[in-house]
Amino acid sequence: MTAAIETSGLRKVYQTHFWSKRHVALAGLDLRVEPGEIFGFVGPNGAGKTTTIKTLVGLQSATSGRAAIFGVDHAHPASRQRMGFLPERPYFYQHLSARELLLFMGQLTGVTGAGARQKVERLLERVDLVRFSNVPLSKYSKGMLQRVGLCQALLHDPDLVVLDEPMSGLDPMGRALVRDVILEERAAGRTVFFSSHILHDVETLCDRVAVLIRGTLRGIGTVDELLGDTAAQSEVRVTGVAPEALPMPPVRLDRGVATCRVPGDDLDAFLERVRARGGRVVEVSRARRTLEDVFLSEVERDTPLDDKKLGVLA
Repeated sequence: MTAAIETSGLRKVYQTHFWSKRHVALAGLDLRVEPGEIFGFVGPNGAGKTTTIKTLVGLQSATSGRAAIFGVDHAHPASRQRMGFLPERPYFYQHLSARELLLFMGQLTGVTGAGARQKVERLLERVDLVRFSNVPLSKYSKGMLQRVGLCQALLHDPDLVVLDEPMSGLDPMGRALVRDVILEERAAGRTVFFSSHILHDVETLCDRVAVLIRGTLRGIGTVDELLGDTAAQSEVRVTGVAPEALPMPPVRLDRGVATCRVPGDDLDAFLERVRARGGRVVEVSRARRTLEDVFLSEVERDTPLDDKKLGVLA
């Protein structure tokens, strides 16, 4: 089956002028996104996520390597015909209303005729903007503009939806709405590729996730695959032992009860040492590492020592 997105050795190097230092934004990215999946793309600021997306949607060219959308080279205009795109910071004609903008965008994407207005109304209802649909966009909040941008990305029923930070600026209700839309698109057989810093949403929504650090792919797979065999941990609640005497520092202290997070392989030894020191185990419960734990450990591993001293993650 032809991949929805496929890159091979994708490389992007920025250089503002001849004498300036070159910045490698992408260092040979190999990526394959299957049709019909929700694919998350995560990484710290400056990791190369937006560079990748801009290259895929044809807003910039790659320095080297290859990228294809449903088998069509990303540089060819035909590759965008089956794609909808929401940029990180969408900007629209401020004097237009949401309804006017979407009708205009429909004409650009071939959504015209009697059905165009009905489709626009359905989308406005889907993102809960009907009551604001005749208000100029200059009056919209950032979150409302995000929802209008989502509408324009879906207007022509694309097979692939590319979303750069779609949750940005949204309140909890707006985030829930966007999550529902993403799940509905997958249920309709479409592919959704999105970047986000909200890792909980990535973890709950995505079929697969890629972690990008400094332009290099550090991991790709399902959430369970990324968490690996070390994902299972135990939270152990202990009393009767001074915190400083515990085999490992507690993560919480509450009325004389210390809670420690213990890797699965170390649990038996931890319990034996607590009992040997006269402590009592109150409770043992299973805890899982999260995608955020994996993400932060990858960023920490990649951060230069001097940056760590300054508190810089990336």
